[in-house]
Amino acid sequence: MVSQRIRRLLTGARGYTMAELIVVVAIVAVTMGVAIPPLWTYYRSAVLRGAAEQTVTMLNGARQLAIRLNTTVCVTIDSTGMQYHVGTCGAAAWTGAETDSAGYIRLNTGLTLSGTNNLCFSYLGAGTSLAGPCTANGTLTITRSQGGTINVVMATTGRVKIQ
Repeated sequence: MVSQRIRRLLTGARGYTMAELIVVVAIVAVTMGVAIPPLWTYYRSAVLRGAAEQTVTMLNGARQLAIRLNTTVCVTIDSTGMQYHVGTCGAAAWTGAETDSAGYIRLNTGLTLSGTNNLCFSYLGAGTSLAGPCTANGTLTITRSQGGTINVVMATTGRVKIQ
């Protein structure tokens, strides 16, 4: 036989009502509806910012290579990435740690690169226009296929920054 105390616990046990569950689901839905648009905007801008930082890193890599090899390094670009050329812009593409077998450094899918081509760094790490079709300074623009752009600027001093 079941004691009186246990019987009271079992018969008095209740769950949540349907009304309470609907209120909780409605609160969660409203919270998500308000939170998703700002998160999506943040994600889009973070992708562009990340690509700009990657481009700055690639240009600084060319600058460091020029200083290390004590020569001019030319950076050529196309829509999805860039290559380093040691000596002149017409030289073979340099291959190293960040490049593929053809010396190519790529941006992530959905991003395109445009702007000043043949940016060159001297053996001191400054921009130079002395060798061939070199440009001592310029602006690269990163564009996201779903919308948005950001600029990376190289100064004549060799400093690279995001604008």
